[in-house]
Amino acid sequence: MKIVILGAGQVGSSVAYNLAWEANDITLIDTDVSVLRELQDRLDIRTVVGHAAYPEVLRRAGAEDADMILAVTNSDEVNMVACQVAYTLFHTPTKIARVRSVEYLRHRKLFAQEALPIDVIISPEQLVTEYIQRLIEHPGALQVLDFADGRVRLVAVRAYYGGPLVGHELRTLQEHMPNAQARVAAIFRRGQPMIPEGNTVIEADDEVFFLAARENIRAVMGELRRLDKPIKRIMLVGGGNIGMRLAKSLEHDYQVKLIEHNTQRARDIAEQLDKVIVLLGDGADEDLLIEENIDNTDVFCALTNDDEANILSAMLAKRLGARKVMSLINRTSYVELVESGTIDIAISPQQATIGSLLKHVRRGDVVMVHSLRRGAAEAIEAIAHGDSRSSKVVGRCVEDIKLPPGTTIGAVVRGDEVIIAHHDTVIQQEDHVIMFLVDKKRITEVERLFQVGLTFI
Repeated sequence: MKIVILGAGQVGSSVAYNLAWEANDITLIDTDVSVLRELQDRLDIRTVVGHAAYPEVLRRAGAEDADMILAVTNSDEVNMVACQVAYTLFHTPTKIARVRSVEYLRHRKLFAQEALPIDVIISPEQLVTEYIQRLIEHPGALQVLDFADGRVRLVAVRAYYGGPLVGHELRTLQEHMPNAQARVAAIFRRGQPMIPEGNTVIEADDEVFFLAARENIRAVMGELRRLDKPIKRIMLVGGGNIGMRLAKSLEHDYQVKLIEHNTQRARDIAEQLDKVIVLLGDGADEDLLIEENIDNTDVFCALTNDDEANILSAMLAKRLGARKVMSLINRTSYVELVESGTIDIAISPQQATIGSLLKHVRRGDVVMVHSLRRGAAEAIEAIAHGDSRSSKVVGRCVEDIKLPPGTTIGAVVRGDEVIIAHHDTVIQQEDHVIMFLVDKKRITEVERLFQVGLTFI
């Protein structure tokens, strides 16, 4: 696929990195020559220096025969105008734009084909907000990802000593929970992936990914670790787009405090929120945290634009007694470093965003993609089309489908029914099939499985 990416910031670079490894023809536009040179040295991509919305710059980047324009610069206005130019002058089939401002997003009529012709709007702030909300909803989870409009969730947890299933074979899960169907999709032990079998024994400290219907998540988590108490008190640091959105979405269900260092911004936030206590100050101020009972806080979440400030304030909060601390981290190199230490969960906006972009690049009818393990693994939801003659999956049992090594089918959604996949589960036409790939390099083989052959009428 020929893709032109506008903007070489955190999101643009991350997307280029992910897509370049999948044999796509990538061209990246930015005004910063040094950033483009560095990316070109590391990746097999073309780069063009210039303003992303200028027609001549887009022409030099190959917009005339591009399959997709992906506008992810730091300016909403540049992204929107670039999509308009691509549509009007180059008839680009798919136009995706990052739009962050709520002022634009609340007026969906703006993005109709006859107005601003944007096919897909990506709002990283909204995606990160929803991601954190799911983590708060499931205390103890490392990741919580939605499939089939939230009916199925993929949850990552760390197995603890004392969990009923720890030290036992996976096949005993069904004996423990006869009424709550679940499937362990993958296990990462000391950083290395394992494909789970019935006789696989869960060990303490394993990172376990399992699929289950939304209502069964808590029961399955209870098999792997001692369940955390429900969350009541939350402290947020940073009143930017993410902090503000998160506070607004949580204020009616939890006791929320928000720390913001800018006086005017703190005042504006206080006026817009009903129940949130807005505090003027520094999230790394030890006296302020102690005064605001940090030791009774269930979740502390550092959400400023400064990675270092987020890391330090989260580490301080943990030392002062916060039960769980999360930190928003833009720099990818920091994420793994941070999660191996004091901080419970490092939240990467790039990882939260990349899946919503990848699903528009995947061949076959792929409706959801989640990037996992810092891009090494992937979970996808694909729709099975065709019949037993034209499809490699329809009409076949799971055990008869030639899945690439390291790929497991975890669940099937058929209408409103969630079916946890077993070896004898038969895939039917229009089923939503949810798969886990421990090696993302196998994605093209999975895509081919879900492409309909020429015999389909």
